[in-house]
Amino acid sequence: MNIGETIRNFRLQKGMSQGDIEKRTGLLRCYLSRVENGHTIPSLDTLAKIASAMDVALAQFFHDGNSDNGNKNLPQLSEEEVRFLSQVRKYASSLNDSDRKLVLAMVKKMASSSSK
Repeated sequence: MNIGETIRNFRLQKGMSQGDIEKRTGLLRCYLSRVENGHTIPSLDTLAKIASAMDVALAQFFHDGNSDNGNKNLPQLSEEEVRFLSQVRKYASSLNDSDRKLVLAMVKKMASSSSK
């Protein structure tokens, strides 16, 4: 797996330039070029910044499209659902465990009342 190549592929799929990523992350364009060309390997924190700038889940950088790895029963998410879940992930990281449980209970309640 070449993480730089993966980042480049996602960036191009999103129609973004290295300059766009630079503006959103503060990472220098020359650094992004070095990452994409395999000259340097970014830290996990840096990968998270890049993923967030592209509205991509960090886990997608490590997903091997050729294997299911036990994900056969997972539903395919729409682009809108992925965007929504990315926003939830962004804000959930600042919540404590009690607040996360409360949010989850509220979502369950809303989902059950909207299906009636």
